[in-house]
Amino acid sequence: MFSKNKNLIFASISLIALLSACGGGSDSSSPSTVVIPPATVAPPTTPTPPTTPAPPTTPAQCVNMQHVIVNISDDGSSSDQFSPAKAIDANTSPSSRWSSLGVNKELILNLGEAKQIGSLKIKWYKGASRQASFFIDTSTDNVVWTEVLSATESSGRHSGFELVNITPVNAQYIRITGLGNSTDSANDIIEVEAHQCENADGKIVAAFPNEVGIELVDWYLSVPTDEDNSGTSDSVFESELAAGYTNSEYFYASKDKGIVMRSPSYGFKTSTNTKYVRVELREMLRRGERSIRTQGVNKNNWVFGSASANGQASAGGVDGELNVTLAVNNVTTTGENFQIGRLVIGQIHANDDEPIRLYYRKLPNNANGSIYFAHESRVEDASGDNIETYVEMIGSRSNSASNPPDGIALDEKFSYRISVNNNLLTVVL
Repeated sequence: MFSKNKNLIFASISLIALLSACGGGSDSSSPSTVVIPPATVAPPTTPTPPTTPAPPTTPAQCVNMQHVIVNISDDGSSSDQFSPAKAIDANTSPSSRWSSLGVNKELILNLGEAKQIGSLKIKWYKGASRQASFFIDTSTDNVVWTEVLSATESSGRHSGFELVNITPVNAQYIRITGLGNSTDSANDIIEVEAHQCENADGKIVAAFPNEVGIELVDWYLSVPTDEDNSGTSDSVFESELAAGYTNSEYFYASKDKGIVMRSPSYGFKTSTNTKYVRVELREMLRRGERSIRTQGVNKNNWVFGSASANGQASAGGVDGELNVTLAVNNVTTTGENFQIGRLVIGQIHANDDEPIRLYYRKLPNNANGSIYFAHESRVEDASGDNIETYVEMIGSRSNSASNPPDGIALDEKFSYRISVNNNLLTVVL
């Protein structure tokens, strides 16, 4: 059934004898997705800093600007493997970092000439699991130093860059003095940036606010980093997420108290057999009870109303409804044809198939984006693969689609509802 009535668009599919758990794969499989909102962008590397103009006379006149760090040094206590240069090499992987063991270990940044400094952005090693202790001084001559940030600690909840505001000052040298961390006496910085203004890019917050309206103890997060050196993307489970985890590169709060999810086109994936990098939330009915597995028919997952009586009794829920309000802010403009402009904004993942993957797609020459979904059935084709059916709701999924006049533009808020009743799955825009 497919119909359109004013601003509501409906599409339904019938599911044949499908016993399903929401996100019923193992911990390393592709989880179901609620994306609010993601953006597929270029690989997550620190951009080449722009040329810095002469500093303004007062902080009120400044504009956000990342300064070029022309030289970086320490007291010689670090090894070649973890030298100071690793902290400004634009490589944000954990293995590329400055590391020095002990108290009062100094990392000195040289901007080449005196410039206005209002903040630093620091990506700490193991920044989401431990707090780094440090203070910051600045100097115009590398001899006389002025403290601009007294002894403080990182949040312990940032896997990405963390914003560090300092008293605005004109200086050529910035000295970060490490005092160890909450686990041991190591001082580890993966990457550091110096900025002209406070608030850096205006997007990074110190902690994830509870007032976003989602009880995050019901959710699991996957981010395309590999801080545990597993070879796959990192998992942030319910309790850590509810405690305020945030990642300034991939998962953070917006100024209007929403959730921003930002995914690169390339990076670590959830498993070796999946094609796409993703940042995603997956519903977890177990609410932090890690003794309940994520896979299978159990109290973590729900089943369709067509499941057996035993299946329904074993599951955490029967049927359900997903309501999401979102805006897509950016889409990739590079890559293979089928990648350009396309991202998944919602998904239900079963044991061995996907009842629905909901897509947004905006091609570079179009003002508006299309909406469509894929339904993977239990029926196999001649090669043994599950047969997929695509349903176009707004516009076309074609690689050469024309601009849909009733489509959805970037930054435009819209809502969808996916509901399941017995064997009937319905999507409403």
